Amino acid sequence: MAAPTTGVTATRTPLTGWRHLRAWPGNLAALWRRSLRFRTIMVTLGLTALAVIVACVWMALAIQNDLFVSRKDQVLLNAQRATAAAQLTLDSVSGQDGVQLQNAMGLVRTTLNQQATSDEYAAFRIGPPSPNAPQDFTSDLAFESLLTDGLRASVRANDDRQVWQSIGLPTDEGDVVPGIVVGQQLTVPGVGPYELYLAYDLANAPQTLGFVQGTLWIVGIALVLLISGIAWFVLRSVTTPIGEAADTSARLASGDLGVRLPVRGEDELATLGRSFNAMADSMESQIKELAALSLVQQRFVSDVSHELRTPLTTIRLAADMINDQRDEFDPATARAAELLNNQVQRFETLLTDLLEISRYDAGSVQLELEPTSLAHLAEDVIASMEQLAEQHQTDVRLVAPGGYSPVDMDPRRVRRVVRNLLGNAIEHGEGRPIVVTVDSDQQAVALGVRDYGLGMKPDEVERVFDRFWRADPSRTRTIGGTGLGLSIALGDARLHGGELGVWSELGRGTHFVLTLPRKEGRLTGPSPIPLDPGDDSIAGAPDLGLTQPITLPRTVPAADAATPGGAR
Repeated sequence: MAAPTTGVTATRTPLTGWRHLRAWPGNLAALWRRSLRFRTIMVTLGLTALAVIVACVWMALAIQNDLFVSRKDQVLLNAQRATAAAQLTLDSVSGQDGVQLQNAMGLVRTTLNQQATSDEYAAFRIGPPSPNAPQDFTSDLAFESLLTDGLRASVRANDDRQVWQSIGLPTDEGDVVPGIVVGQQLTVPGVGPYELYLAYDLANAPQTLGFVQGTLWIVGIALVLLISGIAWFVLRSVTTPIGEAADTSARLASGDLGVRLPVRGEDELATLGRSFNAMADSMESQIKELAALSLVQQRFVSDVSHELRTPLTTIRLAADMINDQRDEFDPATARAAELLNNQVQRFETLLTDLLEISRYDAGSVQLELEPTSLAHLAEDVIASMEQLAEQHQTDVRLVAPGGYSPVDMDPRRVRRVVRNLLGNAIEHGEGRPIVVTVDSDQQAVALGVRDYGLGMKPDEVERVFDRFWRADPSRTRTIGGTGLGLSIALGDARLHGGELGVWSELGRGTHFVLTLPRKEGRLTGPSPIPLDPGDDSIAGAPDLGLTQPITLPRTVPAADAATPGGAR
């Protein structure tokens, strides 16, 4: 026997609308909340990408700095060698004649061209003019403009060490490439010091650095993709069994007790699968046992109720005969005959309710639908209970702005619900007025029964539909209820696809609202009659002052137009 399904489903609705870009943010957010695999892969991808970016940037900066430092050291060493060779050429001059010195300076230029890898160089006299001093020379007239005042001042102030500075060197194409200028003093015998500057092009360094950085980024992206693929593969091997467990749990929760998890291997997931299957076996066994026990109890109640009807009928006939002749008995015997007749009637009502409850439990109740006006049905019930209302000195009033057009319902069952609600209101209304409201909209029709009695506590409201439950067990009932009326009324409402709600507060009374759909199926909107009546307390006033007497039309109008409601 299958377990009864609950109203809550554990299955997940698939995401749709991926073809529309506007739906992507919402779908991605839902996927982030619902998919462990997607969330883990995204976190892994993000953290890996962040780590790779930080590593690549750090390596690129380190390589760039090391490349510059190594190139600078190479340039300084080359400049030092070229300067030493030039100084050796000047020191080899035997005389201090101006022509000889000028020729020696020409040899210096030749030496610089041969020894230095520099493309541009220049030499400038330091100190006052001298007739024997060789002329200044430069490989490019624009080179002198690249030398800063600070660099030249440092070269003049330091006769024993090199001074270097990073500059931008113009090319023949009009571009500017990075470079280094190295300055050092060169001494001409018999004349004095000269400023010697050598410029070195570093254009190949950015190309090398660009190649290295490009290689780093390509390797970094490949590493991120590789780690993401590995993470997806590992997660898939872990989350696939978890997904199977989730789907199996959902099917088990929906009532499919025979579903089980596939078990593969001997690892922790296999242990989890075996434990889950053992739990499912235990649950299936217990649920089947409980279902069988429930079925036995239902059959027992039904069989006992049926078996009691035959002797109860005989007892009822005998009690009626004795009660009809109670006037011939002495007062004590007459009272006993009257009590016997009343209790037999109550016993018969209890058996009828027990049979009805057993039908609901067995799921064998069938509706006999007829087009019925709920407003006219309420009027008939109020008229049939007029004598009981007079006995309790209760004024029952009908307010019906809607609910006249026929709706398919089982009139016998709906009439029983209304009688039960109105009887309880009269019983507990403390003699105060009772308002029966009937209204409707395009989706449903509703009937509300409002009394202004003592009301109930919140915990009592939650149990008001329980079987055989009474808010005040010590209170004596005057209309012979069985304690099953509201349970049967709730079953009748749900059988129609409707609902029966209750509102109650101590000192303000109680309000029951029965709502039925106009068409077959479930209710899709709020009830035409609010469950909470709001601030309508009348404090036991004998006159509501809310309604006027009306006469309900026996002809059904074309539509439920707003009709002045009133008391009857």
